[in-house]
Amino acid sequence: MHGNSVPEPGTDSRVPDSYVYVTEEGVTRHYSDGSVEALAWEDVVEVRVGGADDADVLIVLLDRDGEGCVVPRSATDATFLARLRYLPDFDLDRLSSAMETANSGYVVVWRSPEPPSPLPDLEYD
Repeated sequence: MHGNSVPEPGTDSRVPDSYVYVTEEGVTRHYSDGSVEALAWEDVVEVRVGGADDADVLIVLLDRDGEGCVVPRSATDATFLARLRYLPDFDLDRLSSAMETANSGYVVVWRSPEPPSPLPDLEYD
């Protein structure tokens, strides 16, 4: 998704609202106001789908702290979908169904099957 842009509804499509980039390391969304959302694939613990009747369907990737990256459906491509398949037991059919029936609420389509690992007890001298 190198350079795919998502125009804001009702605006000139030549002036993008944001850009979404997918790499082997993670997903980054750059907004026109200069803000950035980024999440490493290794930190993704939940994927949600939602949207509104008059807006693009959104795919939300979250980490353990609830921070994440929002990817509009219009910015998804084969690279993004292929990378989602690397998440343990990720079901692309479930994602597809959720995107087709998305409404103003959000539906969890994937959650990490592994519980958070506890931090090791470290002893210092």
